[in-house]
Amino acid sequence: MITLEVSLGERAYPIFIGQGLLAQTNLLRPFVKGRRALIVTNEVVAPLYLGAVREALGDVQCDTLILPDGEHTKTLQTLSLIYDKLLAERHERSTTLVALGGGVIGDITGFAAATYQRGVNFIQVPTTLLSQVDSSVGGKTGVNHPLGKNMIGAFYQPQCVIADTQVLQSLPFRELKAGLAEVIKYGLIDNLPFFEWLEANVDGLVAGEQTLLAEAVKVSCQDKARIVAADEKEGGVRALLNLGHTFGHAIENAMGYGTWLHGEAVAAGMVMAADLSVRLGWISSAEARRAKALLQRAGLPVVPPAEISVADYMRLMAFDKKVVGGKIRFILMRGLGQAVIESGIDAALLEQTLEAKEQLCEI
Repeated sequence: MITLEVSLGERAYPIFIGQGLLAQTNLLRPFVKGRRALIVTNEVVAPLYLGAVREALGDVQCDTLILPDGEHTKTLQTLSLIYDKLLAERHERSTTLVALGGGVIGDITGFAAATYQRGVNFIQVPTTLLSQVDSSVGGKTGVNHPLGKNMIGAFYQPQCVIADTQVLQSLPFRELKAGLAEVIKYGLIDNLPFFEWLEANVDGLVAGEQTLLAEAVKVSCQDKARIVAADEKEGGVRALLNLGHTFGHAIENAMGYGTWLHGEAVAAGMVMAADLSVRLGWISSAEARRAKALLQRAGLPVVPPAEISVADYMRLMAFDKKVVGGKIRFILMRGLGQAVIESGIDAALLEQTLEAKEQLCEI
């Protein structure tokens, strides 16, 4: 087992990474401070891992809420189901919420914890590659709104994150590939050696090789923990973690939440960011094609949906959380492993990227 720490002073917490962690009954229980817990999971994960988590909680009195699966459930209506369960079972402020699932379960359970009785403890037990390397770490919680993804939420840190890499063996192939998009993102942001390692090992990662996946989770969590410790509430450097997300969130919204998986939309969004970086003269076409090739080898989409118009992108990106003073801030690249935050991008160049579609990075 590897133990990392998100260094946030009084709100610091550990990330445990390793195989078979859910079977370690002494790992989870110490992070439940009271005598009661509510495990929030979904209909796909519950048959696989709910029993193990209940057993790991030992003498804690556990209630369970099993939600439908999918991004389309990440709404205020579903959030209310968690509140309903907590109130019906008379959970007090000393209770702990346990998020057992992927990014949707982690985000919505974390937001419920942040707001129930003005804040109760919660634990992240991520079961997808994407949630293990990204969404479970850093305290971003929330739900989607029809006008924008993750527009309603809070920064609220968990007590710990338990990333059992063995559960990735049960992950559908499409979900595994979607998670690799967020892994590749860390290499493109500020870790060129990791990007090069991914180029050498992407075939094994796609094949689900456990040793490689564990290394990818470890490095990704190290990078995210370092960035979150430096900028917890995204006032500066943490925004770099949104490489590809401004375009990607627009794709998710336009196509209908869940049609494109988050990682798939981010992958296409990172190719669009690379294309725009080339048009600005910040990276070479060869560098952009190298990034695109790695995403393609990971089995990810590198062409955005043809049916989304330039006007649609502009309308949807206007609701992005990174908009400041009416200007969209883009995360772009000045080299592989050198992401930057920029606003005031030339509208004509942006339009060229939005129109390029199948010709992205072929400048």
